[in-house]
Amino acid sequence: MTVKPRILYYVQHLLGVGHVFRTMRIVSALMQRGFHVDLIHGGERLPNFDACGARVHFLPSLVSDRGDFSVLLGEDGHPASDDYRAERRDRLLKILATSIPDIIVTEAFPFGRRQMHFELLPLMDAAKALPAPPRIFASVRDILQEGNKPKKDRQTVELVHRYFDGVLVHGDPDLIRLDATFPFAEEIAYRTYYTGIVTPTIDGPAPETFDVVVSAGGGLLGRELIAAAIEAKPGSALRDAAWCFQTGPYLAESDFTCLKRLAGPDVVFRPFVPDLHRTLATARLSISLAGYNTVADIMAAGCRAIVSPQWNDKETEQLHRAQLLAERGLVEMIGHRDKNASALGAAIDRVMARPKPDWSAIQRDGAGKTADILARAAAGADLAVYR
Repeated sequence: MTVKPRILYYVQHLLGVGHVFRTMRIVSALMQRGFHVDLIHGGERLPNFDACGARVHFLPSLVSDRGDFSVLLGEDGHPASDDYRAERRDRLLKILATSIPDIIVTEAFPFGRRQMHFELLPLMDAAKALPAPPRIFASVRDILQEGNKPKKDRQTVELVHRYFDGVLVHGDPDLIRLDATFPFAEEIAYRTYYTGIVTPTIDGPAPETFDVVVSAGGGLLGRELIAAAIEAKPGSALRDAAWCFQTGPYLAESDFTCLKRLAGPDVVFRPFVPDLHRTLATARLSISLAGYNTVADIMAAGCRAIVSPQWNDKETEQLHRAQLLAERGLVEMIGHRDKNASALGAAIDRVMARPKPDWSAIQRDGAGKTADILARAAAGADLAVYR
């Protein structure tokens, strides 16, 4: 009887929800490949959360204080105390001791989640001290947030050397490589493996169909885009089409009510669309931010798309992604100053006048390739083919 490889997978979301949904696509592929997965979830519980058959361990929740990542709030909404953090750390170490994994995967860490060093560094040390230490992998997006001080990036390299057997980069190296947003990528290139974009599988029709889908990710950052799309609709080439606005589970209820009133009765509002990729597969146009998961949904669906990246001096990931895809003619990009009815309406007319984009040159199935890499790692096989 074949023994299932055991994976301990850690994910912590502090603001947006993209990290969790990308992780769940990977976990689903791992479960299909026969892995036993213990998933450690450290953020707020999400609506429509599907563990894909994995065993889930919910730690006491930690979230950022309105995007201030220097302040972490506990389940009571107050700054997490030292005792609260210690409880999380101790639970995490207990899970390690009882699960006895062959592989540990940490989402974002050590390239992010520095706020979680209080529990992740003890986890790494405890894992290395086991009689049969597991292999340890970092799971990161193709594009990292820039603006870190060199000291922090240098610390990331040191942690990779100290603890990690590999860095799984969920992107297409022909589109963008890690060194574009991480200055010391060459020093860890021998442990870096590219999986392709983690796109979903279109596994049947969506329960609802729409011509235009406007989506705002988790909802914390997309209110301005939704408002612009509502105002652009009456004057656009798609004024008579069927529109759906997916506002995100974290949009304030008062904003949801206000936007729905502004839009009028002839459009559909949804706080959350769990099968966005299937909904987009039959849509004529997607209008969205440029987060990793939403763009992955667009890639899988193959629809026309307008993306409006959310960015500032420190948050540059969405801008990089939007620019790369716009340069290849795969999306229409609008910037901060163009987030208004006139500019968005003109963008709708432009993108609808063009043929549907051809996404076939982009490496996808990142979840399946991640499962392949970890299966080879569990078997002790060489991973060089994925560099």
